Parts: sequence; structure tokens; C-alpha cells
Amino acid sequence: MQKILSCWLASVLLASAAYAQEYHNHEQLSQKLKSLEASSAGLAKLKSITKTAGGKDIWLMEIGSGDRAQHPAIAVVGGVEGSLLFSQEVAVGFIEKLLASAKNDTVKNLLATTTFYVYPSMSPDASEQYFASVKYERSGNASATDDDRDGKVNEDPFEDLNGDGLITMIRVEDVTGKWKTHSTDARVMVLADATKGERGSYQLYTEGIDNDKDELYNEDGEGGIHFNKSLTYDPPYFTPGAGEHPVSELENRALVDLMYDQPNIFAVVTLGPANNLAEPWKFDRSKTSTRVIAGILEGDSKLNKLVSDLYKKSVNTKDAPAAAASKGDFVQWAYFHYARLSFSTPGWWVPKFEIPKDSASTKKYKKKEDKNTDVDFIRWAEKEGLDVFVPWKKINHPDFVGKNVEVGGFKPFVKNNPPAKAMDKATNDHTKFLLALAAIKPELELLNQKSESLGNGISRITVTVHNKGLLPAVADIAARNYWVKLINVSLTLDKDQSLVSGKNEIILNNLMPNESQEVSWLVKGKGTVTLNAGAPQIGLKKISITL
Repeated sequence: MQKILSCWLASVLLASAAYAQEYHNHEQLSQKLKSLEASSAGLAKLKSITKTAGGKDIWLMEIGSGDRAQHPAIAVVGGVEGSLLFSQEVAVGFIEKLLASAKNDTVKNLLATTTFYVYPSMSPDASEQYFASVKYERSGNASATDDDRDGKVNEDPFEDLNGDGLITMIRVEDVTGKWKTHSTDARVMVLADATKGERGSYQLYTEGIDNDKDELYNEDGEGGIHFNKSLTYDPPYFTPGAGEHPVSELENRALVDLMYDQPNIFAVVTLGPANNLAEPWKFDRSKTSTRVIAGILEGDSKLNKLVSDLYKKSVNTKDAPAAAASKGDFVQWAYFHYARLSFSTPGWWVPKFEIPKDSASTKKYKKKEDKNTDVDFIRWAEKEGLDVFVPWKKINHPDFVGKNVEVGGFKPFVKNNPPAKAMDKATNDHTKFLLALAAIKPELELLNQKSESLGNGISRITVTVHNKGLLPAVADIAARNYWVKLINVSLTLDKDQSLVSGKNEIILNNLMPNESQEVSWLVKGKGTVTLNAGAPQIGLKKISITL
């Protein structure tokens, strides 16, 4: 594994120096993917698996050599959350870097035994809002929805009240309000804590007008069904963005259907909000002893820890925030319903701001206990020279006549997507991790094959079936699921041969890392027999044995 990473790094260092990554709109992303396919010398195959309600292609890039369907595979799925544009950039960057290093012998050999299915952007309708004339963080696709259940669709959207092309917040001075300005930075709004004797002085709303006069703001605007909220595991029924039923959307159904037709996938890596790579899921017996399993199984939790440690060797997870899974999301579907090892990471998070230990900083910044996440973020951004905040500015608002109303707040997308200068390193690090994960895949090999003559035309055939990988052929969760195939070992005889002892087909329930099982038969006859062994997610092998 270390050799693979070292050789890969050497082969792409020069390319990385000139590699300048920027956020792509859907058209640019599509053209880039087509260009990568065209220059891949057959290693990559691009196809659209469906179109969204907004008419945008959902792309799949399949990478590998030989018969890709016969090799253990990793699915990499980006854009499950529409506001995380960086996730699709990591996915596209991984494709580009992998293909750029494909002529290196070790990477070439890896691609001859491993397939990558990369879905760069599952929420293109939502991600496109980043490039619109009015920018706001969006998770839903282009399906029209009645989120407030009033019989109307999309009737209460955001409005750009200050004309800056950004949807931020409005704060309204009100003695009955629950919000107050932060003592360290008056730009930041925090909930007043009555237990500490605090009183609120503001009401806080998203930027817009109460169009339907229901005293709610922007609760039914454009942006319909959330991809990462409408899968089949523990869906959040009857909540905005979840859809009328799970897998109601074209993109959800297309991906789920296709992945069930890709039985060679042994692991799914989601580039999304949850992060069980920085902090692996913990085994909780109370969640696994019920009829419907609600927690990771014990053996799989150990594998999650193994892969998390592998991730940390490539990606610096310092300051990674807690990021639990959520109802109806993709990472849980991939584990509980698809029954594969399932990992997720947002790929980037804001580094923790530390007050410099000098006299000038001591005067500039107040006590550490006065800080909060938003204050830290502003300080970090200012140190990096980033413009992330729209200053509060007074406006006249038709719903709050005679009151002091201001528009301002954090710019959309800035908290969850890195600046351009950080993108290439993050993409590089995640590419290293994905290659390292591929290097420890479950991998079948057939060893110690022999044929012994026992007389009277009878031969004993013996073969050792071995998993040389560091991951099991079948995860614990897969043992409870019909869709993951067990290891099949079968013997094919010709018409002049007959089986004296043993079964034509032997099923091995699992092979743990570095585990072997010996299989044998007694066969009468001469010539050769054919042995087929394997499962899609560990690889398929075929050998001939002379009697």
C-alpha cells in the first residue's frame, strides 16, 4: 500500500503543481468529465444514468482496465448535499489525478484489479444555485413542492432585499426577540440564555418577505426534494425536502437501481455532511439487538476504525467537527440497506482559530470563553484574507413597518466550502486515501492447487481459497442482506469425467482478512477440469487443473 502511494505521489507531483481547481457549474463539470474520458485511453467510461427534474445529467465515470465488472470496486459519490460544492470538486479531482497517474506501474496494476465508480454530483439542480444571479445555499432539486402544505407550490421564496445577489439574514429589533449580539463580535447573533440572566433583543429571519402572510419566512421557495434526505433508511416522513415517499426522485432511483446492479462494490465513500472517517461509528449493542438494526455491527465498527486510521494517514482530521448521520441520508442507506462498508466525509472543514500568543493579539481578542464557532470562523477568515460576511445594513421592510430592520450575515457557501487555495491539497489528500482504501480491498487468490492420483482413474483435487486483502469478503451487515453475494466455488467437468466425492458447488460464507479455506474433490476421468471461484466484491478467479 505504501509503495502504491509513494509511486502515485511521484507521478503526479508535476501535474499537481500546475493543477488549479475551481468550482464548476454543471455545464463546465460535464465538459470536463467528457474531456477526461476522451483522453483516458479507454480507462474511463462516462455515461448519464438519468436526468434530474431540472434537466441536468447525473454522471457516472467508471474507471479501471480489463473486465471492470469482475473486479472489486469502490463507489465514490459526491454532491449528495447540494450546498457542498467542494464534494463534487473532490470527486472530479480524484478522477483527474487517478487518470494522470495511470501509466505508473503500481497504479496501472491497481486499476487492473480494482474498479472505481465515481458519481461526481447527485444534486446538480441544487448546486447550480451557487452560480445563479441570486446565490443561496440550496439542498433541493427542481421538483416543485408544497413544503408548508397549504395547497400552493413555491409561493414563498427568498428575496434579495439589499440587491447584493446574496441571500443572508434579516434581524429585527424587538424586545420579545430570542436573539442578541455576541459580546465579542456584534456582527454575530446568538440565542439569549435566560438561565444566565440574558435577554433577547432581536428576531432573526432568512432574507425575504412573508409572501403568503402565514408569519413564516421563505418556507416554501424553489428547491424541492433533497437527495440526502430521501433515501429508504429511516426517512424523515412529512418534513420539507423529504418528498412524498423515499426514492421519489429520478436521481435517487437511478443511483439506487444501478448500484444494486453493481454487486462488485465492497465499499461506498460518500462525500457529504456526515463524517465517520474522522470519528468512526461506535458499536452500541442496544442498537443492534432490535428487529430493525439502528447501529453499526461490532465487526463492522472495527473495520470503520481501521479505515478511519487509514484516512487519518492521508488527511489531517484535526479540528474536524462532530458530523453525525441524518435521517434518510445516503451514507446510512449504503450501510443498512445496501449492506456495504460505508464511509463519509465532507472533505473540508474550517480550521480552528487559535488566538496568537503575543501582546497585540491579547489586546485585540477577548477571553477564550467569549468565543463561539461563528466568531472563530470570522477571525480565521480575516486572518486568511477572506471576505465571508455581509455587514448589517438598515432597510425598510414591508412586514416590519416602523421597526429597525437590517440585512446582513454570513455569505452563502463560505462555511462549508474551502477557498480555492486549499482545494488542491484537499483533493490530493483524498485521492491518496481512496488509493489506500483500494489497496486493502478484499482480494481472492487460489493457492496450493494440486491433483493426486489415487488409482483406478480417480484423482483428488485440492485448492486453497485465500483472501489476501485486509478487508473481509463479506461485512457483518452483509451477512443479513440478500444483495451481497457469498463466495461460490464450483467445479466444471466434461462429459468423460464424473464427481466421486464433493459438491459441484461449494458456498463459503466469508473469508476474513488473510483467511484461507481448503476445498477438495474426488474426480474420476482424465483431462482437465475447470475451477471457478469468487464473489463480485472479492474478485472472480478461474483456473484449469489437469487430472
